[in-house]
Order: sequence, then C-alpha cells, then structure tokens
Amino acid sequence: QVKLVESGGGSVQAGGSLRLSCAASVSGYTYSTYCMGWFRQAPGKEREGVAAIWTGDGSAYYADSVKGRFTVSQDKAKNTLYLQMNSLKPEDTAMYYCAAERAYLGSGGYCYTRKFGDWGQGTQVTVSS
Repeated sequence: QVKLVESGGGSVQAGGSLRLSCAASVSGYTYSTYCMGWFRQAPGKEREGVAAIWTGDGSAYYADSVKGRFTVSQDKAKNTLYLQMNSLKPEDTAMYYCAAERAYLGSGGYCYTRKFGDWGQGTQVTVSS
C-alpha cells in the first residue's frame, strides 16, 4: 500500500500557474515500479484522468484537455510526483487527486488506463476568470 499526500493547490486567476506535489510513502516496493496518476473531480462531474506516469522511466501521458499546458514529473530521490499546471482555465477548477498502482513494467499510456488502488486526500484548485 502507498500513502499519498498532495499539496500545492490554491486559487489563481485564469492564465496563472500552480504546481501540485504528491509525496509517496512506499512500503515493501521501490518507487520506480509504480503507475502514478493525477485525477480531478469538479462538483457535479465525474472524476477524470489528467495525466499518468510510469515511475520506471518517467514516460507520461496526458488527457487532451490539458495537453500542452500541464506537465507531470517526478523526483525519485524524494518519491515525489509533481503536476505543473500552466495557462490555467476556469474549467480546470476541481479537487485534484494523486493515485498509485503497482506496475513492474509500464508506460505513461499504459498507466493512464490502469485502475488505481491507492489515493491521496486531494488538493483543491480554483481558477477564477
């Protein structure tokens, strides 16, 4: 099981930037054998995948709605996942969640389709127009 703690949410104006962090406490396995994902859920809407990364090689995959604006990265030394969000839009307003699932082999695209078992508590992002 992985304990995930998100941080970095806040309120910004449209066009602004935020960087979310997800600190992962991994027990029994190495950090480099996981699919990690960022998801978001706005009020009244279903949860949607934003981006995913396979920690083994850092390959990432993005939802079309954020491609070119968001970048997922990681610091393996800190077992920490990041989501850099630029050119934010009001429609990006949501609770953002980090998730993890064991994957000895993978890729960003593969991870984007995985079902995730471990979730963080979420961090709120609000973008005003």
